Amino acid sequence: MEAEQRIITTPANFLATAAREKDAAAYFVRGETAWLPTSWTAFEQQVRRAARGLLALGVMPGDKISILAYNRPEWVIMDLAAMMVGAIPAGIYFTAAPAEVAFIVKDSCSVVLAVENAAQYAKIAAKQNELGTLRRVVIMEGKAPDPWVIEWRAFSELGGAALDAEIEKRLAAIAPRQAGTLIYTSGTTGTPKAVELSHAALSRCVQVLQQTTPRGPADRVISYLPLAHIAEQMLSIHSFVDSGAKLYFAKSVQDLSAHLPEVRPTLMFGVPRVWEKLVSALREKLGAATGPKAKIAEWAQATGREWHRLEREGKRPPAVLDIQKRIAEKLVYSKVKAAIGLDAARLLFSGAAPIAPEVLEFLAGLDVVVYELYGQSETCGPTTSNVPGANRIGSVGRAVPGTQLRIAEDGEVLVFDNKLFTGYAGRPDATAEALVDGWLYSGDVGRLDEDGYLYITGRKKDLIITAGGKNISPAPIEAALEAVPMIEHAVIVGDRRPFCTALITLNPDHLAGFAKTHGISHENARHHAAVHGEVQRGVDEVNAEQSRVAAVRKFLILPGRFGVDTGELTPTLKIKRAVILEKYKTEIEALYEREKVSSAF
Repeated sequence: MEAEQRIITTPANFLATAAREKDAAAYFVRGETAWLPTSWTAFEQQVRRAARGLLALGVMPGDKISILAYNRPEWVIMDLAAMMVGAIPAGIYFTAAPAEVAFIVKDSCSVVLAVENAAQYAKIAAKQNELGTLRRVVIMEGKAPDPWVIEWRAFSELGGAALDAEIEKRLAAIAPRQAGTLIYTSGTTGTPKAVELSHAALSRCVQVLQQTTPRGPADRVISYLPLAHIAEQMLSIHSFVDSGAKLYFAKSVQDLSAHLPEVRPTLMFGVPRVWEKLVSALREKLGAATGPKAKIAEWAQATGREWHRLEREGKRPPAVLDIQKRIAEKLVYSKVKAAIGLDAARLLFSGAAPIAPEVLEFLAGLDVVVYELYGQSETCGPTTSNVPGANRIGSVGRAVPGTQLRIAEDGEVLVFDNKLFTGYAGRPDATAEALVDGWLYSGDVGRLDEDGYLYITGRKKDLIITAGGKNISPAPIEAALEAVPMIEHAVIVGDRRPFCTALITLNPDHLAGFAKTHGISHENARHHAAVHGEVQRGVDEVNAEQSRVAAVRKFLILPGRFGVDTGELTPTLKIKRAVILEKYKTEIEALYEREKVSSAF
């Protein structure tokens, strides 16, 4: 009971912060020439108008509101307004195909769908009879294409101040155990499931974030990863309205590199692909240096790596190394960090998928420290995290406050804490499989060291069992391969096979530079012996760190790249293993065919 009294719901938190911060800037959008601010007072008015609009549309407590858009103020406004009137928001990835959109709208039993524009509306325009309980569509930008669609401005003008009393009544009636949001899984291993998170779980997660990594009104955060994902929702909605930080909405993921030097975020979360692309760009730039500049850059990186290694081990760097680091800061670090927009960053995190230690080491060499963490939608975000003063590269950190960890006999990571999900909405069978005696069976395989640091070695369902009966977790090998400058993505193959092979896509920026340096025609570069040799060198380096059975014996360079729109990647840029293995099954068979022929004689 005492724990419940400390629960502050996100909409209540939002109103308290708006009352406290008043005319201070809450969020920014990128205009033609500058970032345009909106105050907390104006933000509160926008949310209240949206809440009135939902009431005017007949939305009742417990109703579901789906949101289909890229990150923008209206996404957060609709999310907060829905919670404020006791409804339950359900985000849909903006990259979702029409069938996926229709599935989530129908599966969630949504009564209102908010879409970004005509392009997003087109995904369901012809499916009105397939959308179950859906009654109205609100379009955030542009004209209403047909009568059941209402434009954002008209939606915000529905009802009036007379509805405020009902809003307050509903807000006061929200119970801690009541569902606060639905997070749909990305469907890497099947049909998406609706993870139901209570208001209590959301509130406790915000408290954990504030306890482990404090944040406040002086912080700047850039919102660019899909808001349908739990990590982005915690950062850009729940933690944002609690801390009073300033939120900047990116125009797109592709614009991130241009936005960062303008925003200069103090807090940032990125999936591994974001940090890998940054490292690739920095390697290209630093690799172009010659003469004394190149030597200074190499010295500075060695200094940074050593200084941060000692810090991670809890050792105080010697005075000489401190002086060297200060010199390196003036000569190299400050310039690099300012150029990439991370000169004001105090907390940088990586999560959602494994990241290669080499990537973190490279960034640490430039005094850019990225802390790896681990969590799931089912744990309302973070389960473990590396933090300043407790950071081990290769691990995903120690359990956050209030969380207990166990490793099952088969290596599966089990989680127990007070912010676990209520269950998979409408899926009692799946809930019973995942939640046993209060413990979440995460589906991840890992180990705990003697100091409580967790090391994730792979997904249980992704585990490769070779023809010889050896178990291999592909994720760490793939992460190591993706740290090779020439490689963008790697997928390990080997289940029920005599050895491991890899499907590889090339990093287009590195390939272009390599082709130019070696006088290779860019159009045919992937077939060139020099390119294959460069990839082979990277594979050999990774193999040197693997057991013999986990070594990649052959690889195939695929044409083109993996993409979200082509179905090989999730919206958070994780590989869809089953999709890729099915798509390239003929090519995979060819990799093993010669081995079959030779073994027959």
